[in-house]
Amino acid sequence: QVQLKESGGGSVQAGGSLRLSCAGSGFASRTYCKAWFRQVSGKEREEVAAIDSDGRTLYGDSVKGRVTISQDKAENTLYLQMNSLKVEDSGMYYCAAENWLLLHAKSGFRPGDFQHWGQGTQVTVSS
Repeated sequence: QVQLKESGGGSVQAGGSLRLSCAGSGFASRTYCKAWFRQVSGKEREEVAAIDSDGRTLYGDSVKGRVTISQDKAENTLYLQMNSLKVEDSGMYYCAAENWLLLHAKSGFRPGDFQHWGQGTQVTVSS
């Protein structure tokens, strides 16, 4: 059973940086696509970044150029380095995983593509 646990959230001033981590377990293989999403209360979950088993990455339009997704496959840990944070980056950040999902720039990635989810870690950016 796949389990995901996020950490690294917190409060930071605008312009600052945070690095989120997602520790995973229960992966049957190294063919999983992993992603970060965020959600603000009352709004739909929004794509942030994704990385597939071939190393392809995709980023949401609102974070391009400011965030980097990476993973340590040996440690089953997913990371999200966020720089130049804005107030609108605030929200609950979730990591997600789905087996045998390959990323394509034209189709992007959506919450419905992923079966496995963590509990989330809160990020608050103040002005």
